[in-house]
Amino acid sequence: MSEPRPISFDAPLGQRIIELHVWAVRQGLLGTAASELFDGFCQRLVCGGFPLWRASAATRTLHPQWGGYGYLWRRDLNAIEPSQFERGGEYRRVWLTSPFAYLLKKAEAEGGSSDPWLHLRRRLRGPDALLDFPVLEELASAGGTDYFAQIVRFGPEGDASRGTGIAYSFTTDRPEGFGEDDLTLLKAVLPALSLAMMTHAGHTIASGLLEAYLGGDAGRRVHAGAIERGSVESIRAVLWFADMRGFTKLADSTAGLEVIELLDEVFETLTAPLRSRSGQVLKFMGDGMLAIFPLLAKTQAETCRNAIDAATEAMHALDRVNRARAEASKPVAEVDLAL
Repeated sequence: MSEPRPISFDAPLGQRIIELHVWAVRQGLLGTAASELFDGFCQRLVCGGFPLWRASAATRTLHPQWGGYGYLWRRDLNAIEPSQFERGGEYRRVWLTSPFAYLLKKAEAEGGSSDPWLHLRRRLRGPDALLDFPVLEELASAGGTDYFAQIVRFGPEGDASRGTGIAYSFTTDRPEGFGEDDLTLLKAVLPALSLAMMTHAGHTIASGLLEAYLGGDAGRRVHAGAIERGSVESIRAVLWFADMRGFTKLADSTAGLEVIELLDEVFETLTAPLRSRSGQVLKFMGDGMLAIFPLLAKTQAETCRNAIDAATEAMHALDRVNRARAEASKPVAEVDLAL
């Protein structure tokens, strides 16, 4: 592999690298949201003459429901399409068939990469075309000609609390593909952009975990600084309490994994109607759960109706779940719900 040629920061390419570095650092200090940050980066690339057609950035996260977040920029829309990746088989399948999984596996096979920025380039058209991943076939059929992917990793390996890194891809539809200056620019600027993205990723991880395990309102208060012992704030709210009847006997007579599966299905069924009605789960307590619907004077009647509607919907949904489980010879749950 040839050594990269040195960059003169007095030349136009070097000046563009400096401008993008300064911009990225400033945005990181301001705490700019990742979607806005990546959109701004793509816009600046295009304004500087970079032949960008499509670009994406994706990062894993720590959240019980979401495996990661993604941002897709398209020239025809001139905008970002944000997305969330739900944990499960489909998320894992897409990841395992991606160029990014290949890059990480290759680095592991080599005992760690001497290059901290893992990258890959694929021509999508012409005699040098190599479409060895499903996403490359899709891009080529849509008109792409050249593809570049890079992973910028965060923190010590295995420390997911810092975020695991950001996976980027950039595609052009220019007939001759990317030029060497184009790739030099990306490799030089993506680490600085990633530090700015990391600022928002860390904030998102913290807020997501606090919301998931403390509840939306309590999580926001803690994240905003309400952490002193003895700190108390009174609120008015509809209380929601649900508890499984006869759970101790069921747990004693049922295999542990079956009990966990039942709890997961019951809690998901009970919480789903809350999310669309501004209900907040405060905690799960073994076989029970506590949630609230915060009351505001101007919307008190509406909030009370929402709580009743959510409870009614949850119990009807639980009846359907129990019928399906009974037909499959699985244990069912009797739940008492009080408002």
